[in-house]
Amino acid sequence: MILIGERINAGFKDIGAAIREKNPTAVEEWAKLQAERGADYLDVNIGAASRDPEDMAWLVRTAAAVVPTKISVDSTKIEAVQAGLEALDGRGCLINSTTADPGKLEKLIPLAVKHDASLLGLAMDERGSPQNVERRVENAAMVFMAAIEGGLPPERLFLDPILMPIKFMQEQTLNVLDAIEQFTHLSDPAPHISVGLSNVASKATERGRINRTFLVMAMARGLDAVICDVMDDELIAAIATAELMLNQEIYSDSYERAFQARRGLRRRTT
Repeated sequence: MILIGERINAGFKDIGAAIREKNPTAVEEWAKLQAERGADYLDVNIGAASRDPEDMAWLVRTAAAVVPTKISVDSTKIEAVQAGLEALDGRGCLINSTTADPGKLEKLIPLAVKHDASLLGLAMDERGSPQNVERRVENAAMVFMAAIEGGLPPERLFLDPILMPIKFMQEQTLNVLDAIEQFTHLSDPAPHISVGLSNVASKATERGRINRTFLVMAMARGLDAVICDVMDDELIAAIATAELMLNQEIYSDSYERAFQARRGLRRRTT
């Protein structure tokens, strides 16, 4: 499972303040904490805190300076994405994200190829978020074909079926699971399949339990990447156990410790 740490996001008050004040402390702390918890990528998102691409460059440089972890440059603004990529100066990264909009694909795929980056594509288009399996698959296939034709191989493509809150759109959970399974048939090897996990439990009471349960169910359908709270010990334990159940790892009585050691993961003590 590819873990993408969600915490360096201007939607959180401490990161928003860090961007405004150009104070690196919170960014550096969250970069180190998430790296210690086994994150493969750190998602870096200026959100609505700024319209200045230089703020994205600052945020990316600040996080990348303290850990070797790959960076996910997260913005809907192409100028901000480009600034983040240039700030990384050739370091491996992920662009988060594009949609099936041809205009976005035409700009972001060449950027990913040029900077040796992976690309995350949302299975949505100008009509908005999909409400059924068929549109999710159709949009994902459009992103996939554009990426391949543009020179981006499947192993550098992540597809996101658009996870929606179970509290308000309960029927969509099964649609997402079905779409994940169909995404795995797009190619061999298949592209990576990812979700923003916190979306499923948005505004719900039992957020942790909902997140963990959905993630295990999605892994059984083919999900192999997730944007999540890597600080959640129970979530990480669920991932380790699911990998075991899916025969992706060899059983041992100490399988969780083996998972932690394999990822260089440090369990929290508080």
